[in-house]
Amino acid sequence: MPVPVPSGPARPGPATPPPASPASGEGSASGAVPVSGVAPVPPVSGEGSASPGYRAVFRVREFRFVFVAHLCSLLGVVVSELALTVLVYDLTRSPLLSSLTFALGFLPYLVGGTLLAGLTDRLPPRRILVVCDLVCAGCVAVMTVPATPVAVLLALRCAIALVSPVFNGTRMATLADILGEGDLFVLGRSLLRIVSQSALLTGFAAGGVLLTVVPPRGALVVTAATFLLSALLLRLGTARRPARAAGKPALGGLAGTRAVLGDRRTRALMLMFWVPPLFAVVPEALAAPYADEIGVSTAALGLLMCALPVGTIAGELFAGSFLSAAARSRVVLPLAVVGVLPYLLYAVRPGVALAALALFLAGATGAYTLGLDAWFVAAVPEEWRGRAMTLMTAGMMTVQGLGMAGAGLAAEFAPVHTVVAGTGVLGTLCLLGAAFELWATERRDGADRHMTSG
Repeated sequence: MPVPVPSGPARPGPATPPPASPASGEGSASGAVPVSGVAPVPPVSGEGSASPGYRAVFRVREFRFVFVAHLCSLLGVVVSELALTVLVYDLTRSPLLSSLTFALGFLPYLVGGTLLAGLTDRLPPRRILVVCDLVCAGCVAVMTVPATPVAVLLALRCAIALVSPVFNGTRMATLADILGEGDLFVLGRSLLRIVSQSALLTGFAAGGVLLTVVPPRGALVVTAATFLLSALLLRLGTARRPARAAGKPALGGLAGTRAVLGDRRTRALMLMFWVPPLFAVVPEALAAPYADEIGVSTAALGLLMCALPVGTIAGELFAGSFLSAAARSRVVLPLAVVGVLPYLLYAVRPGVALAALALFLAGATGAYTLGLDAWFVAAVPEEWRGRAMTLMTAGMMTVQGLGMAGAGLAAEFAPVHTVVAGTGVLGTLCLLGAAFELWATERRDGADRHMTSG
């Protein structure tokens, strides 16, 4: 690969601190599980030591509450999307309005992530997480009312999507408070991503089964309950922490966004989070047209839809279980750059088996995100961490929506297999540019550190 690989995180930092405890000044509120109940986890130095493994993360009691709450809210989102889509179609018989319920899950992310990101550092994190879950539960509860018009249903879907980036960014920043900024944080983030990918495989299936037993509004009642359970777990299972930017000047809205993106290193890291999913979603978005192009069954379509997330899960589990922090850092840029190269196999109009293999390999390269997470948390100042992580997650969701739309538009003018293969070429060129920019910021920061130490 022509792009040199940085040898480690962007900026030097202390060894990973042990999980937060009341003794460190983060006391628990009434009703909160005291953090002193955490099983002792030794600090992880990161560079030379082997990975502590996922079991070490689960020994942190507070993380277990966050993990289960994430599972509940994620299942709630998946089931609500499916149930709402069916409900809107039953009410209108309009495929356009039905599909719009999915699109509305992407569009408000940009608005919420840009304008509301400042809240994540200016308010106590636990309060934000609980309130966001309660807002989602309230929106879904209104959806269950039989007299609710379709326009209101869609507006409520937008409201849920609007607070989602705030919730996700706050949870990511809180993970660094719970697990420290080193290897445990990286593995904790990886576990939450694995759960999210698994939800793609099982959530819609579970929602489909549920809809055979109860009507769509009944499934939405179950969804509201999952959000309430998530709020309860976060309220009782996580410690009360002050706002990260408490007592410091705060920039709101677009001014704060410009301040975060004004740092070249942070901007380059965000690009490396945003560019891969922009291209990675193309084969999934065109899976149904491609199955029709090669004349295969719906069962084969299911295999094509599952291959990418299965590869992602496998790649993350391997990197998190068997690679040290230093090794994960070394493979970030190589894996990111080759992430969509397997799509070139679509140039030969492959059958299901070869196409699924290409998607699996592309998904497995997603293991680069573990090392990239470590670089990101090391580069962003603590008082901006919530805002930066909210912007990052909002950007990832937005580019996925753009990628899906762009794939559909391109497939109107070219065969599907040509579009996917072209994505492999164009995506690799864009990833090379993003990787070079990230490498350049590492060289600059490394030179600054050398001059400072001299």
